[in-house]
Amino acid sequence: MLIIPAIDLKDGECVRLKQGLMEVATVFSDDPATTARHWIEQGARRLHLVDLNGAFAGKPKNEEAIRSVIEAVSDEIPVQLGGGIRDLETIERYLDDGVTYIIIGTAAVKTPGFLHDACNAFPGHIMVGLDAKEGKVAVNGWSKVTGHDVVDLAKRFQDYGVEAVIYTDIGRDGMLSGINIEATLNLARELTVPVIASGGVTNLDDVRALCELEAEGIMGAITGRAIYEGTLDFKEAQRLADSLSPKLPE
Repeated sequence: MLIIPAIDLKDGECVRLKQGLMEVATVFSDDPATTARHWIEQGARRLHLVDLNGAFAGKPKNEEAIRSVIEAVSDEIPVQLGGGIRDLETIERYLDDGVTYIIIGTAAVKTPGFLHDACNAFPGHIMVGLDAKEGKVAVNGWSKVTGHDVVDLAKRFQDYGVEAVIYTDIGRDGMLSGINIEATLNLARELTVPVIASGGVTNLDDVRALCELEAEGIMGAITGRAIYEGTLDFKEAQRLADSLSPKLPE
């Protein structure tokens, strides 16, 4: 089980939002590269980057900060990136810069053909991010909830060839209220590709609960506010996850 630190970028700074609201942003660092190095030194084996401005604008807005993180990581661990990625040229540019996995969210829902093309053009590098509220998928930086059922969409995208599904419960993201185990487990059981949990990972109890379900297809958990505010000790969380799944390859 991978515990994956989130680095959310807004105006070049590392921030965390509450329930996806840009106006409720807490700045944790003005140096994304140093933040990335910190998590590597704490034992992170993957980083999760989000271009928040890009997610709302529909095009990349924090490329300079993203490149600084890639340079800081220096090929030591994979980086997965989402936010405002709407065309194949942007994907190619990010992959050339050193990003390992590209996360497509809103564009996957609005234009499924784009996700299909991306999976074909860049096999092994495309993930889909599905953000849901009460089982329905949200788009445009969570500002609009659609009528699409998250499980149905995930199954369709799985057939396109995505590497994994990142599932976020909007109602819990950034709220330190605990992860939605039931919804995450329900999704994982319906898929054959791995699920990465996101939204609400607060403490070691959440990590322990997810590790118990690892065999169901949950490969990792993204955490942000908890590790920045101290309700979750990242190093201890990854150590716990390793101890509960010692045979899982890194």
